[in-house]
Amino acid sequence: MKTKIVSYGTASPETASMEPTQQGETLGREPVRVTNRGGASAYVLLCDHASNWLPAAYGTLGLDVSDMSRHIAWDPGALPVAAAMAEALDAPLVESGVSRLLIDCNRPLDAHDLIPAVSEIFEIPGNAELSAYERKQRIALSWTPFHDAIEAVVEERLARRQPTVLVSIHSFTPIYRGKSRPWEIGIIHDDDRRVADPLVAALREVPGVTVGVNEPYSPADRVYFTLERHARSRGQPCAMIEIRNDEIADAAGQRKWADRLGGMFSRLEPLWSGAAGTGKPAA
Repeated sequence: MKTKIVSYGTASPETASMEPTQQGETLGREPVRVTNRGGASAYVLLCDHASNWLPAAYGTLGLDVSDMSRHIAWDPGALPVAAAMAEALDAPLVESGVSRLLIDCNRPLDAHDLIPAVSEIFEIPGNAELSAYERKQRIALSWTPFHDAIEAVVEERLARRQPTVLVSIHSFTPIYRGKSRPWEIGIIHDDDRRVADPLVAALREVPGVTVGVNEPYSPADRVYFTLERHARSRGQPCAMIEIRNDEIADAAGQRKWADRLGGMFSRLEPLWSGAAGTGKPAA
């Protein structure tokens, strides 16, 4: 399966020095975008950390412009992979259009790091000591539109009894706090292993690929919120994909992983004929 890679401002060497507003231009500065809403696939693809764009009123939140290309601001490479997979699979894609530095859409509203004052080793001056009103503004700007959009897509599909499997696409850094991460890809899941098990099995057949299972993160790290809210609460199958970002730092790497994952999900799709919605949590 060959997929088309579309540039969405991936943090390549050529774009790393761009102003953050320039890197967000391809998203039209929308807080959320839904592509191929009526896709026939069983899959709904999600990209919580698709963009590093910040509205002009927020500047760079007190960070250097160069910091906006770092993982603290977004998941570099994740959106091009997700977009190419969505096109190949005929799947809807819901993507956030605002940097997670402003507010992290993959966190519950009561999470301490919903609006992080510190991310990894970086202090974020523009997130310090926010008032309740400022928090509400950010929630309304990005978090609520993103989750409302997913909610609407999922509800429409379940209303027409369309099999629905939610898959979120992320990327992670090769080194974190001085420790190397050996996995090229990680599959994150909780007790519902319906997607994770066959996907991990398929990935383990790929020569030279080290697969992390609940690595480099697990639901215990509070990274599973979007899937818990929209899939697990309804009993729909789901899983989270984490790709090491040096694997998808350019168009060739993005195409390789989009083709690889798109082909795997296409072959697995017959498994989901019964995933048309029960309204009950999976066992």
